[in-house]
Parts: sequence; structure tokens; C-alpha cells
Amino acid sequence: MTSHPDDPGAGTADLPPTRCPVRPALSGAGLVDLLGPENEKDPMGLYERLRAEHGPVAPIVLDGGIPAWLLLGYRENLEVSRTPSRFSRDSRHWHAWKDGRITADSPLLPVVGWQPMCTFADGDEHERLRAALTESMGRLDRRGIRRHVTRFTHQLVNDFCADGGAELVTAFAQQLPMLVLTQLLGMPDEYGPRLVEATRDLMKGTETALRSDAYVTDALQGLVDRKRADPGEDLASWLLAHPSGLTEEEVVQHLRLVLLTGNETTTNLMANTLRMVLTDPRFRASLAGGHMTLPDAIEHVLWNEPPLTVVPGRWATGDTELGGQRIKAGDMLLLGLAAGNVDPAIRPDIAAPMYGNRSHLAFSGGPHECPGQDIGRAITDTAIDTLLLRLPDLRLAVDESELTWLSSWISRHLVALPAEFMPRRPESESTGDPSATLFAPRPRRLPEDEVPEAATKGPGATAPGRVPWWVALWRWLLGRPPSGSAP
Repeated sequence: MTSHPDDPGAGTADLPPTRCPVRPALSGAGLVDLLGPENEKDPMGLYERLRAEHGPVAPIVLDGGIPAWLLLGYRENLEVSRTPSRFSRDSRHWHAWKDGRITADSPLLPVVGWQPMCTFADGDEHERLRAALTESMGRLDRRGIRRHVTRFTHQLVNDFCADGGAELVTAFAQQLPMLVLTQLLGMPDEYGPRLVEATRDLMKGTETALRSDAYVTDALQGLVDRKRADPGEDLASWLLAHPSGLTEEEVVQHLRLVLLTGNETTTNLMANTLRMVLTDPRFRASLAGGHMTLPDAIEHVLWNEPPLTVVPGRWATGDTELGGQRIKAGDMLLLGLAAGNVDPAIRPDIAAPMYGNRSHLAFSGGPHECPGQDIGRAITDTAIDTLLLRLPDLRLAVDESELTWLSSWISRHLVALPAEFMPRRPESESTGDPSATLFAPRPRRLPEDEVPEAATKGPGATAPGRVPWWVALWRWLLGRPPSGSAP
């Protein structure tokens, strides 16, 4: 059940009785570098330190000592994202841009440099561009998306299922979203692997970000050229034909937007959800016991580990005040999605479950709220569901303490997720029906006696009288009440 956006927590909490006194205007001296080692090591710890020192709006610096504001408060994030008249999405308001402090080789450019697309527009122009994107995305067949996800999941699982183990970040979570997105955009499958590398590189803001961005843009320009000559049932063709009359450059940039944000957010969401399934006993027991569905679990993950920790940016259209800070015209503000989701003013009990609650900030808010969020949810839900059906005895292959993360200024990535399972043969490419789709989804309803062998044999077997979580999951999928207890 979706709660009201301003009442997300399991309990209630009042705002602090008084706001912090107004502080001096933003300057770059002595501020935390969001691209620095402290953020790379422990971004959530950094956010809490900044919250304690500065309140809900904290001064930070970016590459080259460029100052900006990081929004740490839930309500401050909503206020900025919902009032484009005060906080514009057009980066040409940025005084650092006007003053020439953003160099041509800045790694910030691929993410914050103005481009002709809806994420950098407000008002009527935003509505024109946004309508073209949302209406074209609305034509995507949701069942077709799930078929693509299922097919590619089976293909990826076939690559490692006979090994009895796999590293699920690089072999699964990083591969699947791009394979699906290239299909939706109208690109051949072979573009996927190189685009995965390029998109992750440019989102990190590395020194090679500009070269990676050029590769992505060139690939999409080639796609648009082909679709203009030979349109099909895909997002590129629909954008080209939309009555909003997008220019060719606008089409390329909106395809780039879908590719970058869709891949990055869905990859992280899949990896974070898989980690919880494999490591959190409470999560696993709830899922297996039928008290929580996988979509509910995904919303819980979106609260605690949003795919993007920070979203740039908004620019103040005039002098104003926010969260006790003086904001000057042209100042840059960064939406702190991860920090806002754990704001103690709205989540006093951080351990309280948030199953099914969609009031989080994971997809931003206001007129620029992510238009593809339900596609990302569908990819994640279908992929993990299919993976668990193929490998119901999936378990973590290392101690949870050995898992590591890599953080950039806008996201946090799980480096690796080693898993193991009983080896099994790859799925057959034929279902016995000549007209059947390759790697068609397996039927969920199974005979009573078709329980995964690993439930009763091998190193993952459970003691008598105890029902392992994957068996309970099978029973839940079949609509039968669980028996026994889950670990």
C-alpha cells in the first residue's frame, strides 16, 4: 500500500523545534569533496556527519573545487524537486558555468552539462519533451519486456548453471538490464557488453568519462540514422515519429538518457536486492514465509539502498533560503536521495520495515520524477524471480563481511556477489513445440513431488523438521500455505 509522500515512516516524528541559524553563503574553502576518498569509502557515514554539522542542507565541493549544496533532508529534497520555479533543472543557470569554471574536459560534463532533453528543461519545453518520452515509453508492451527479461535471464543462467557457482554482479546484474534496454531501443544484442562498460565509466566521472560518453552518443546516432530509414516497433522509431516534433539531436539525447539511467539504476537495484535475498535472514524468512512479495521487498531496498545515492542537479533561479542555508542565484543543489531516505525526521526507527511503501526518494519527485521507474521494477522483479526459479538453492559463497562496495559521487556499487548452488544442466533451447519462443518462460505450477533436489541433498540441505526457505518459496508461488519454519 502506498503511503502519502510526506508520511513515509512506520511512526511519526516532528521536525526539530527550531531551524538552524542561517549560515554564510556557499564557498569552496575547506568543504568536503564529494568526489573524494571519504565519500568513496563510506558515503552514508559522510552524509550523517554532514547532517550533524550542517543540518538538512550541507555545503560540499565537486571536481575542481566547484561548490554545491547537498540536500540531506527528506522534506528539503521534496521541496526542491517540486518547485522548478525556484530550483530550475536548466544547468545554464549555474554561475560556475557562466563564469567559465567548468572546463571542457571536466568529468562532470556528461552528467550536468546542458543538453536538449527534458531533464534540462522546465515549463512548456519540458512538457513537450517529456510528453514525447513518456508517451513513447508508454507504447512498450509490459508483457514483451518481461519476455525479454525472462529470455535473457535464461541465457545468462545457462552460461554458469553447470559450474555450481557464479559471481552475480558481473555475470548477471551488470549484463541483464543493458541486454533488455538495447532491445527496447531497437539495437542489436552485440551492442550490450561495450555499452555496459561505457555507461558505467561516464557515470563515475572518471578521466575517461568524456570518451565513454562520445562512444555512447555515436552508437545512438547510428541507431537513429538506421531507424529513420527503416523504422520498427521500438523506442527510437517512436521518438522519431512523435507529434512533438523532436529534432534528431533531441531523439539521440533522450535515448541516451534512457540508456544511462535505466542501466545504472536497474543494475544497482538488482544487485542490492539479490544481496538482501542471500544475506538478510529476516528478509529471506519473510519472503519465503509468504508475508512479503518480491515487489514489496524491492520497495524496501529502494528505501535503504537507492540505486542512485545523489542526483544532480538543480540550480537556484534567485536568492532564497532552504534548510537554514542562504542559497544564492545560480548555486547548484544535489538531491541527496540516499540521505533523505534515512532522514531521522521522517524515519525515527530505521529498522522498521518499509515493504510496499513507495514514498521513498529513489526515483526523485516532482515534474522530473523518473518516467521509467516501473520498467526498472519490472526488470528487477522478473529477473530475480526467474533466477530463483532456475536456481532455488542459490546461496552466498563467502561470508557477508567479505562483500565490498565501490562508491562514486552519485552511486554506490556492490563490487561482487559470489554465489553457489547445485550444478544443473542448461535449459534446452527447444520446448518441444516448433513454434515456441526460444528460452520461453518456465511454467510456475509444478507437480507436488517436483521439489528442488538441493532441498534434501548436498551441503545446503536443511535438518529434518526444518523447511528451507527455497522450498517455502516454491509453495508460496504455488499458492499453498508454508509448513514448518524457515531459517
